[in-house]
Amino acid sequence: MTQYVIGDIQGCLAELEALLAELGFNYGTDTIWFTGDLVNRGPQSLATLRLVRQHDNCMQTVLGNHDLHLLALNYGYGKLKRGDTISDILSAPDKDILLGWLEQQPLLLQQDDFVMVHAGIWPQWTTKQAQTLAHEVESVLQKTPQLFFKQMYGNKPIYWNDTLQGEERLRFITNVFTRMRALTTTGELDFAYKSTLSEMPSNLLPWFKASNRQNKDKTILFGHWSALGLYRDDHVICLDTGALWGGSLTALNLENMATTQTASQTKLNLENL
Repeated sequence: MTQYVIGDIQGCLAELEALLAELGFNYGTDTIWFTGDLVNRGPQSLATLRLVRQHDNCMQTVLGNHDLHLLALNYGYGKLKRGDTISDILSAPDKDILLGWLEQQPLLLQQDDFVMVHAGIWPQWTTKQAQTLAHEVESVLQKTPQLFFKQMYGNKPIYWNDTLQGEERLRFITNVFTRMRALTTTGELDFAYKSTLSEMPSNLLPWFKASNRQNKDKTILFGHWSALGLYRDDHVICLDTGALWGGSLTALNLENMATTQTASQTKLNLENL
């Protein structure tokens, strides 16, 4: 039995199938964690979602921002964007089954010395606190999804406070787990920066390099930041290597920490999205 972690698929089914073949993935004994964003922007979002749900006995995912966007649209919140490729899911005959399953997926998975989220963990949260906060959001999402998605969109607040309550608290936690990349040097969320570490301006830093980080006891596995690419340092491993943008799809073997990659068959132009 081998446990793999695979980065953001975003509807790139051909790359996923090629990677599974390269791994010699055994559906009877091997298992996979996906870093979220199973869907959107790529050419086969519906088929990707069907595949992972079909094999949920050996495949697990956390929710990413694109997954949440799909669910919000299903409840009548948010708007389809120009580059979205999820309309066929919303009109599929098995939509209710697929989205009912997706809605039940967690924001955080933990096993042994590894924690996986889609985007990151707020530097001042311990891994135990992060797990508690993830459960808090999951509970609201699963019990009262209309209420959750009504308030989900937005960039504020940009700084954590233990006294946050209601929709601001839920939105901040959700944004950290599913959208975070950079922080300002004064410790606030910055949603605008999406490029590489080398191009990052001096007033910003990646979330995992924040001072006094409280979650270095585990290795944090995440995706979301395709411009960062495969990154293994600072007690984190980023596995989004840009399959959607002409890069590759990456799998990490948690037993020997070896990576396997398959080349992208999809290349979108960011300027057209």
